Amino acid sequence: MMKTRVEQRLRELGIELPDAPIPVGAYRTAIISGNSVYVSGQLPLLEGKLTVKGKLGDGLSVEQGAEAARIAAINSISVLKELLLDLDRVKRVLKITGYVASAEGFISQAEVINGASELYFDVFGERGRHARAAVGVNELPLGAPVEIELIAEIGY
Repeated sequence: MMKTRVEQRLRELGIELPDAPIPVGAYRTAIISGNSVYVSGQLPLLEGKLTVKGKLGDGLSVEQGAEAARIAAINSISVLKELLLDLDRVKRVLKITGYVASAEGFISQAEVINGASELYFDVFGERGRHARAAVGVNELPLGAPVEIELIAEIGY
């Protein structure tokens, strides 16, 4: 099977997409509506286990959080691949929302979510530049430090 341009770029970056994560609740991992795909919040899971747990500013560094955000973003691309079959159908990453489990006084959520934002740009080029929100929260599912949700425009 011939690799798509996006899959070739993933290979150049040394990124192997894992299987799309299985939902840990009563929801779908992604929904297509019109020309948009909405990917449910993804955690930094590898082989079904969190790569790191905890809160930013309480034992976890910005660098650890950014790496967790990057892994969550890779998982969102895995969901897109499973749903769309061809990642070249992604015309543009429109918006991401990044949730950061934050200790009191932690104010570097934007730096943490840069781990995801930079990954989307690295993979999709200019099509990966997006609007976003970086939100500090008290807790996330399973004790995850970050969660990334994505909205993308797709073509047929």
